[in-house]
Amino acid sequence: MSEVVSVEAELHPFFEQMAKENNSMAELKSQHNFRSFNQHEAAERPRSLSLEVLLCRLRAIEAKKDDKFANILNAVGEFGTFQRRLVALTFIPSILSAFFLLADIFVFTPQKPYCNTSWILAVGPNLSEAEQMNLTLPRESNGSFLTCLMYVPVDWDLDSIIQFGLNHTDTCQDGWIYPEVKKRSLINEFDLVCGKEANMGIVQIMFLAGFLTGSLIFGFISDKLGRYPTILLSLLGLIIFGFGTAFVSSFHQYLFFRFGVSQAVIGYVISSVSLATEWLVGVHRAHAIILEHSFFAVGAMFLTGLAHSLPHWRLLYLVGGAPVFFFISYIWILPESPRWLMTKGKLYEAKQVLCYAADVNKKTIPLNLLDKLQLPRKVTSSSILDFRNDRHLRKVTLVMCSVGFAVGYNCHMLSFRIRKLGVNIYFTQVIPRLMELPARLCCVFLLEQFKRKQSLSLTLFQGTLMCFLSLILPSGTDGPQLRWPPCLATELKFLSVLIIVLGGFILVASVTVFLIYTAELLPTVLRTTGLGLVFLAWAAGYILSLMISSQGIPILPIFLCCTSSIVALTLCSKLPETQGHPLPESLEHFPPLTRYVWEASGLWPQRGLVLKPVAVRACQALSIPAPLPEGPVTLGLSPQQSRQLS
Repeated sequence: MSEVVSVEAELHPFFEQMAKENNSMAELKSQHNFRSFNQHEAAERPRSLSLEVLLCRLRAIEAKKDDKFANILNAVGEFGTFQRRLVALTFIPSILSAFFLLADIFVFTPQKPYCNTSWILAVGPNLSEAEQMNLTLPRESNGSFLTCLMYVPVDWDLDSIIQFGLNHTDTCQDGWIYPEVKKRSLINEFDLVCGKEANMGIVQIMFLAGFLTGSLIFGFISDKLGRYPTILLSLLGLIIFGFGTAFVSSFHQYLFFRFGVSQAVIGYVISSVSLATEWLVGVHRAHAIILEHSFFAVGAMFLTGLAHSLPHWRLLYLVGGAPVFFFISYIWILPESPRWLMTKGKLYEAKQVLCYAADVNKKTIPLNLLDKLQLPRKVTSSSILDFRNDRHLRKVTLVMCSVGFAVGYNCHMLSFRIRKLGVNIYFTQVIPRLMELPARLCCVFLLEQFKRKQSLSLTLFQGTLMCFLSLILPSGTDGPQLRWPPCLATELKFLSVLIIVLGGFILVASVTVFLIYTAELLPTVLRTTGLGLVFLAWAAGYILSLMISSQGIPILPIFLCCTSSIVALTLCSKLPETQGHPLPESLEHFPPLTRYVWEASGLWPQRGLVLKPVAVRACQALSIPAPLPEGPVTLGLSPQQSRQLS
């Protein structure tokens, strides 16, 4: 045992101090997780330091060291006036982010166009609109007017046209009219009909392009410049590209503004989630993010109500986007993250913002506690290359990307299926958004009962099951259900809608848990960059679902739904739990204790130690992740113990 202790002291500076303490077993009894398997050895060697003692003490010291911000934030006030104001500042941006993000659904409502044949008014100025269409538009076999064809104009008088009629047809020459439409939309504003319908697909492409570039750009900027300037830049984007959409004069300008809006929205989501994660502790962190997402649903319902009542798409952007000017006040009231300031070596600024928060909460931070807030011995720079070089960071990012891909794919497939059912557009927005609010709030219960990892796995599994059921049921006006009895077809449609709404309810909860879990897994120095990469995977799932939906191959969506989710669930089970653990600040603390513990256990390849059976039990009790090193390592383990570790 003395050899073990000497090696431990060599591996970490805390070991040497612990090896000299005589009362280590008394302190060991205070460790709840360790007590169950160490009582027997404590009775036999009451004053000796086994590897179990060292691992437990090391975890306590490292956790205390890493959780220094939690101690200070407790002194500042866990959820005082400052924190409540910080959470409240996310409400209006969340509402408007949802508003601008989903506005396309209502400004591209289907229209029935007819060729503009006002040329006949030159010879018959008193003709009504119905008479004008009857004389100048050809009809289909069922008697309805053709939408994209007209009779070629002739130099006849009105009586000759009425007597002999017109025979030669051509495509629309003078634009289109929309006699059956009461609202002004982008369709009839820019005449996106009769061969120009593909332009609506371009809107989705531009939106996703902005989503992809914004994830990378704003994630990088937030880690380099800070959460405060990135959020302000995102809000400025919402003002310019969101509210400014009401003033576009062409469809190409509209596409450019949609590109900018999607960048601003994803930049705000990434930065605001990181800011809330780094300012709040304990259950307040999860509750704040859940509340922020709940107001996203409020924004969607706000959009639906306005779109139903306003007659013009420009008014929709003007009235709904007017609150963006409140964002100007964020310049003075939005705080920077003290965790981010510390990772950049800005100790004075971090203490300053913490003291300001304490002053708002009418608290005083003890000087001895504030003095413990020191810069690390070496402030190391980080870059996006660390996602390739750091093994554990790479593993976490790839796992969460797989989960994001599965969630993005399943969410879009559900929205595609409900549109294919031919349900009213307002119904498809109001009902899911009403369900979204309780779905978000259910996350509070989920996280308290099942913690982060199990909650994510549970919601993703159930959401995938609902998506799978919706894909195997027949749907659509031209699908298999037409050959069935009408009553059965109606019941199937109701069942499909019910399954889709329930699946959306579950996947909404999955998205919220997913963001909370991802933000806590990533270190502060690369948190927003990692979130940006995860959103890239989410967008990839969305794009793939768009491509597959247009292929018309029934088995392909089902196969990818099941495959992507199975892979995501399998990989997610390999990640550590984060609830109740301190946030990792840098790559040196990511994951906390992993390198030290496994060096001490003999699993690190450069150490020639033999892993003792007691270390196996210790690591199992402490739930310490066990990433096996690359290359062969000889361990003194039985086959059963080896299987447990791997």
